[in-house]
Amino acid sequence: MKKEYRTVQRKANGRVREVAGDHVTIELPLPMAEIMLGVPQAIEKMSREVGLMLMSAVMEAEGQKIAGKKGVKNPERTAHWWGSELGGVYYDGQKILMDHPRLRGKDNKEVPLSTYKAFQSARGMSGLVTKRMVLGLSSRNYEEALEGFLKGYGIKKSSVSRHFIKATAEQMREFLERDLSGLELCAIFIDGIEFKGHLLVVALGLDVAGRKHILGLREGATENREVCMGLLEDMTRRGLSTKRDYLFVLDGSKALRSAVARMYGSNVLVQRCQQHKRRNVRDHLPQEHQDAIDSRIRSAHGMATYEQARQSLELTVKHLERLNPSAAASLKEGLEETLTVHRLGIMGLLRKTLCSTNPIESCFSVTRTITGRVKRWRDGDMVQRWAVAALSRAEKKFRRIKGYREIPKLLVALQQRSLDRKEEAA
Repeated sequence: MKKEYRTVQRKANGRVREVAGDHVTIELPLPMAEIMLGVPQAIEKMSREVGLMLMSAVMEAEGQKIAGKKGVKNPERTAHWWGSELGGVYYDGQKILMDHPRLRGKDNKEVPLSTYKAFQSARGMSGLVTKRMVLGLSSRNYEEALEGFLKGYGIKKSSVSRHFIKATAEQMREFLERDLSGLELCAIFIDGIEFKGHLLVVALGLDVAGRKHILGLREGATENREVCMGLLEDMTRRGLSTKRDYLFVLDGSKALRSAVARMYGSNVLVQRCQQHKRRNVRDHLPQEHQDAIDSRIRSAHGMATYEQARQSLELTVKHLERLNPSAAASLKEGLEETLTVHRLGIMGLLRKTLCSTNPIESCFSVTRTITGRVKRWRDGDMVQRWAVAALSRAEKKFRRIKGYREIPKLLVALQQRSLDRKEEAA
């Protein structure tokens, strides 16, 4: 009988912080309301991911103890890193394919990891962490569950030292320092998400194959120009070219629009999110008129050509000037940039993808699910670490966007715009 395996993606991330001495604790917000309602699936899934993260980090910690930190020369080390490999481990009653590090000694023979051998044993944790969490283990007492996890695999607690914490923190830093020079991007989505008074501006890139990539994030009290410029400058520092033409899909923030123009030129292509625009117009209207006006705007955005869409929106502006001048001004502001994809001749599913910041909103939905259970945000560092962990988890589930087959049409439009700019400069 053929055995079934479940493949685990490389390096599961989690929220880990250091406390006094060599002890570690993992802070996990527990959805107690869901547990009380008899729906523990969410917490079970989260605890499984934490267990996988522990396994990955413990193996990484043992590797650093033997071979030192990756990329750092150390003449006293007894072995060196030799890549990684997928291997079978037992977790929660299943045999899982998990990426584990490999080491080679000075005699060029492989140095086995005792932690990896322990994880290959079927007598391991068997759902210990999951069961304790579902039974109501609080995040403050999670250290006890960690000890049980280690004992279940026959690993001494001393093997999980500060290297464990540093290895996990390194994963967070790597996420924010990733090289962007190798990405062939055609569009960049930028939007903000609020964390209990803290605001993070997040950038997501769309490459020519239709795949999404988290490009970076920046924290600030508000979505002001300095925060947005800091994000764009950080992306440029990490290799994102400012000489290429991109389509920027923005949420409508004036500060963000100003920062993009300053970094990429006043003629930069910007698509204002149509859903944000409709929402802003609705907010100016009394409830009895909201649905009718929203339907008119949505219908205009769905029209085939730029001329038809613009004419329809201008008629709606005139209608609103009599009904509600504030709503009319809101719709008129940035009207042209809500139709950029129409003007470029983008049709079908790709237009639907590019006309709003929904692709990045899907990342935020995962982030809100994970971070929504946190009761108290201590500082900006905690906010950023949680956000990175959640966004990296969301990124692993990314699929190609709807309409990716039509991206060549966008590339032709961007190339033609680049040629027009060169002719104007000449």
